[in-house]
Amino acid sequence: MEGLAFGSVFSDHLFRMEYENGGWTGARIEPYSPVSLHPAAATLHYAQSIIEGLKAFRGQDGRVRIFRLLDHCQRFADSASQLALPPVAPDFMAHAIRELVAVDERWVPAAEGSSLYIRPLMFATEPLLDVRPARRYTCLVLTAPVGSFYGGEGFRPIRLWVERRAIRAAPGGIGSVKAAANYAGSLPTASRARERGYDQVLWLDAIEHRYIEEAGTMNLFVRIDDEVRTAPLSGTILDGITRRSVLTLLRDWEVPVEERAVSIDELLSAIARGRDVEVFGAGTAVVVAPVGTLGTADGDVTVGDGRPGMLARRLYDAITDIQYGRRRDERGWTNSATA
Repeated sequence: MEGLAFGSVFSDHLFRMEYENGGWTGARIEPYSPVSLHPAAATLHYAQSIIEGLKAFRGQDGRVRIFRLLDHCQRFADSASQLALPPVAPDFMAHAIRELVAVDERWVPAAEGSSLYIRPLMFATEPLLDVRPARRYTCLVLTAPVGSFYGGEGFRPIRLWVERRAIRAAPGGIGSVKAAANYAGSLPTASRARERGYDQVLWLDAIEHRYIEEAGTMNLFVRIDDEVRTAPLSGTILDGITRRSVLTLLRDWEVPVEERAVSIDELLSAIARGRDVEVFGAGTAVVVAPVGTLGTADGDVTVGDGRPGMLARRLYDAITDIQYGRRRDERGWTNSATA
């Protein structure tokens, strides 16, 4: 698994079903194969497409556990509803995913830091040039064995570019949806950030370009002295499942945490004044990623001493211990992939 690029190798099978005549039909697990689309398929023209992302982990006891399966399936259904796609019942989707992972269980890697990434997706297949919701859809679930999202070590400080001009999402839009279109719109800015030597983009709000929202593949958390803050769910950021997990753990640990806006200027000022500051992201792909550098038009700013903070490390360890079965799962966040 060492050196495996994230999402570059796929398992032997996939789950597939189609929506037509007002209902889902033909649910099946089949050998992995390409998808054939009509050139006028609505997804190609009007971006009626959503995704989800979750992971299965092989513990030291050999068991395969899927992290927060039903929560991800519920979010998949919610995303569908917000883009006029037909939702899949979360219980049914969870069952399908468990069956698929069980069929391809040998693809779940055992190495520390590795997992089986699970990618549900739905897209419109009706040949359609009229601008309206399609009447035919395909739902797939793919799986891919993966190592660390950023390569190398699974827990290392990353570099974020603070974007003060381009925006990811605006109030009243679809920023809270795992829509393919959201990711497409972020790619040019993310590419420029990588060319400058940064891992991801730190997006600010669309109105004032002032308040921290999220960082590409992650929700963002800021700790200044003893208080932790993260952007509220106001419709422009994703309701991250790992974000929920972090908030729950922090409250269990009685760490002061608020879902309240924090401005980039407040953060940079706290760093400049030598306050005790820690920044980290949280997301399915990265779990918890400490931020060591913020890139600005005036130059790089080092967060703390540039190394992972103690709180980020504690959260990463706590979540991965649950995922790999090293710690008792008191909240029922993991589901067995087999029975």
